[in-house]
Amino acid sequence: MTPEEAVERLNVILAHAWMVRTFLKHADEIQDDEELLDVPRTVFDYIRMVEPSAQRGDHKDYLRRVKGRLPKLRRAAELFAREFRRVSDHTNFEMAARSLSGCVRQIEDVLSAVDRQTPAGEGGGAAASPDQGTGS
Repeated sequence: MTPEEAVERLNVILAHAWMVRTFLKHADEIQDDEELLDVPRTVFDYIRMVEPSAQRGDHKDYLRRVKGRLPKLRRAAELFAREFRRVSDHTNFEMAARSLSGCVRQIEDVLSAVDRQTPAGEGGGAAASPDQGTGS
């Protein structure tokens, strides 16, 4: 997968994550739970931090940022999947947890596909360390 194809695919995945974030942001059930409120905030921050790169068409920076902040998004998805039943066992929450976890897996798959096809340092994000990409 080329960096350009990866960015296109990631934009679709991030659109799905945004919908989960919107659902959670407006869910009355989590409004008093600071730990779970961090989930939509994390999704918001993750998606917004790639916007400048996307607007500039800088695929290398976009992929570096996505990769660099992925551990934080993964932790938020894992937290939500583990804890959503504390506030509601409704199907909407279960599907939101599955969807967000699925987004994380798909992001990992896309990054892996780019890393396999792009030599380190040539735009696929392979050379970025996990602590990079926090420039927003």
